Amino acid sequence: MASGLLLVLSAPSGCGKTTIVRKVMATLPGLVFSVSHTTRPARAGEVDGVQYHFVDEAAFLQIRDQQPSGFLEWARVHGNLYGTGVETVRQLQQTGCDVILDIDVQGAAQVRERVPAVSVFIAPPSMQELERRLRGRGTEEGAILKKRLDNAAKEIAAAGKYQYLIVNDRLDEAVETFRSIIIAERSRQRRTLSGQPVQLACSNRH
Repeated sequence: MASGLLLVLSAPSGCGKTTIVRKVMATLPGLVFSVSHTTRPARAGEVDGVQYHFVDEAAFLQIRDQQPSGFLEWARVHGNLYGTGVETVRQLQQTGCDVILDIDVQGAAQVRERVPAVSVFIAPPSMQELERRLRGRGTEEGAILKKRLDNAAKEIAAAGKYQYLIVNDRLDEAVETFRSIIIAERSRQRRTLSGQPVQLACSNRH
């Protein structure tokens, strides 16, 4: 069975990344999310092993220090630790599924240094539009909104390090672009649109 792709996806908050991925996964088989580890407390409605593997800091650091396994990438964000398990990703790829990592630019840089991956950056059409979208949520105002926008500017500056760039101006076009990227990369691996290995029929003619 062919090993699945590793798809690294990054985007500033408010760029519609979650919506794009959800819509593509609904129409393209063979895609799975890698569930990360985190030390942050579970929020209402979150289930261990579904949104995240929730662990304390001692357990997180123990996993991090395991070599050569441990974490493919990890970071401390707003006081909490987040990491992508090497074995988690490897086991998912061995099923033939393509694995999506939803990680920030710092984590993406770590992944690119360690393993082959297809990297995709989703950007807003403009900073003004991003601010409008964030304000529309009604959850980010004042200092929090400014911090989001400052972080977004830094993340966008790293977009050139990714193999693909999607500007989410029109959601349907962004969804189709991401879908097309996955299909094209599957073709490079000699796999079908649905992710299955291509069996070429050969014949000898005299």
